Amino acid sequence: YQGRCLTARIVAIRPGNKLAVKITANFERNLDEIERFLTDADATQFFNALLDELSNTVIPNIERFPKMGRNFMDRHARSIEGSNGLDTLRKKLGDGELREYVLSDFLLLFNQVSASTVLWIM
Repeated sequence: YQGRCLTARIVAIRPGNKLAVKITANFERNLDEIERFLTDADATQFFNALLDELSNTVIPNIERFPKMGRNFMDRHARSIEGSNGLDTLRKKLGDGELREYVLSDFLLLFNQVSASTVLWIM
């Protein structure tokens, strides 16, 4: 990943799609941390496999089925901190919906704001 533009590799409006999938700065930071961890563990092949899964499976699935996955906000908070966090998230989302995409080793959250043509991967 180092120096490669993730946006150029996995995030683009594909021909025939009306939905643009974009990533947040937080998602990029998380990828940086994952890459650093796997590089230190001498396991860069797993990071490359993650990027391949994002570009070849996850992004196309989200583009095609933007309502797939469970609504993250349907979770029941089990602590006051969790409840406060969900309340803050609800305010930030407004009419948007935060959905889950479960990979074998990661949980990916994505959001489509109202009728927007942009999906944000967080």
